[in-house]
Amino acid sequence: MRHTHTFASLLGLGLFALALPSHATSSLVYCSEGSPAGFDIAQYTAGTENDAAEPIYNRLVEFEKGGTAVQPALATRWDVSADGLTYTFHLREGVKFHANKDFKPTRDFNADDVLFTFNRMLDKQHPFRKAYPTEFPYFVSMSLDRNIAKVEKADEHTVVFTLNSVDAAFIQNLGMSFAGILSAEYAQQLTTSGRPSDINQKPIGTGPFVFQRYQKDTQIRYLANKEYWDPDQVKLDQLIFSINTDASVRVQKLRKNECQITLHPRPADLAALKADPKLKVIDQPGYNLGYIAYNVQHKPFDQLQVRQAMDMAVNKAAIIQAVYQDAGQMAVNAMPPTQWSYDDSIKDAAYDPEKAKALLKEAGVKEGTEITLWAMPVQRPYNPNAKLMAEMLQADWAKVGIKAKIVSYEWGEYVKRTKKGEHDAVLLGWTGDNGDPDNWLGTLYSCDSIGSNNVSMWCDPEYDALVKKAKTLTGQDERSKLYKQAQQRLKQQVPITPIAHSTVHQPVSAKVDGFFVSPFGRMAFSGVSIE
Repeated sequence: MRHTHTFASLLGLGLFALALPSHATSSLVYCSEGSPAGFDIAQYTAGTENDAAEPIYNRLVEFEKGGTAVQPALATRWDVSADGLTYTFHLREGVKFHANKDFKPTRDFNADDVLFTFNRMLDKQHPFRKAYPTEFPYFVSMSLDRNIAKVEKADEHTVVFTLNSVDAAFIQNLGMSFAGILSAEYAQQLTTSGRPSDINQKPIGTGPFVFQRYQKDTQIRYLANKEYWDPDQVKLDQLIFSINTDASVRVQKLRKNECQITLHPRPADLAALKADPKLKVIDQPGYNLGYIAYNVQHKPFDQLQVRQAMDMAVNKAAIIQAVYQDAGQMAVNAMPPTQWSYDDSIKDAAYDPEKAKALLKEAGVKEGTEITLWAMPVQRPYNPNAKLMAEMLQADWAKVGIKAKIVSYEWGEYVKRTKKGEHDAVLLGWTGDNGDPDNWLGTLYSCDSIGSNNVSMWCDPEYDALVKKAKTLTGQDERSKLYKQAQQRLKQQVPITPIAHSTVHQPVSAKVDGFFVSPFGRMAFSGVSIE
């Protein structure tokens, strides 16, 4: 490992910015906001893990830079059968897996790696899954565990997926982070040596950067993959994630050139960043949603009247002005207006604390009833200041007789506990992953998503039938009709209160070239260079 001693000694003196190698021009520092729970990306849904894994892996197909169109990656092309149930992927030849001090691959990427990657998620009896038990929230919430009938190897460089029913979003789904291809050979070695969890902490992929080391709450270091199959995409010798939970610290570091890219800043910092000649700020309409989810399995949120009352008691306009400032657009619906099939006929219930009080009384909820309101500890494009939002909601709900106790945890713990449904009401949000409506309406609110991304714990058979049927059709008009009905049903049942869609403001050093803002909120460094 290069520069270990230099880095360790400088870190001890707090001189992180000086810890770059002598050829600093080809090193880029990204100021990230949180420590990933791990790098076995199929286990996770949060942006922190997705971003940390992104440099390491490739998928069969990937999204074009800055866009939502799918293009070839580890598969050079694919064929779909006339009935829409069979997908044949033709794999790229000559692709090398990374090596580390414990693992040296003996062969190139092939069909066995694709089979391992997907069969581990499909089969609960898979030997590696038994050796290293884990859950796969995206895979399950999109019903891929039920819909993929089998994954077969036709030859070394051809893989066939057979589906049980048509899935209009299937190719888009395979472009998502969870579908990063793992090394079957590495997994076998880890199982044999009794260290299967190393797949999560010492990752091996085929991506543009090789994982070097990770120090929780401090940094992640990656080196250029000198054997990358698309050499034009590797323009940095070293990539460093500098982990800083404080937004103001990240901005200071960016302005001092201690990092060259950072996460989306707080609205209050934007004017100064835009005025700095050493920086550029890329603005883009946000493909996101910040919302309050009500846990319908906890009293009193099991009653529709209570959810309607809580929704009506939220002063959205005041929250958007204070929390998002100029960067927020009021959200009415369960997904952003830039998503095709969005139903713009849906309207919000008016802000009406008096009516909310009356509804709570009708529902038998006593004044002074206590609930927990969970507030995210991290900043996200869809919620730049969850603590402030929670405090404003606490005041709004106090006016109708509900006492909200604000709860927070470290981000990884927060996500884990919300998936288990420990909260009463929770602040969360979503940035779309693949451009398909199912990624919102299926992934966030379907019955299959309870225990993963459906933190309202809401299962409505009428809604579910509409979303499931829409996924089996290929015509966009037909699908849109069903998705609009589903949006109407969701609005009536109030499992969530949508708050805002925010504009994404991405500050980068003026020295950075080739960086694209992903509509999906992902940080990708392939093809990025620095002067």
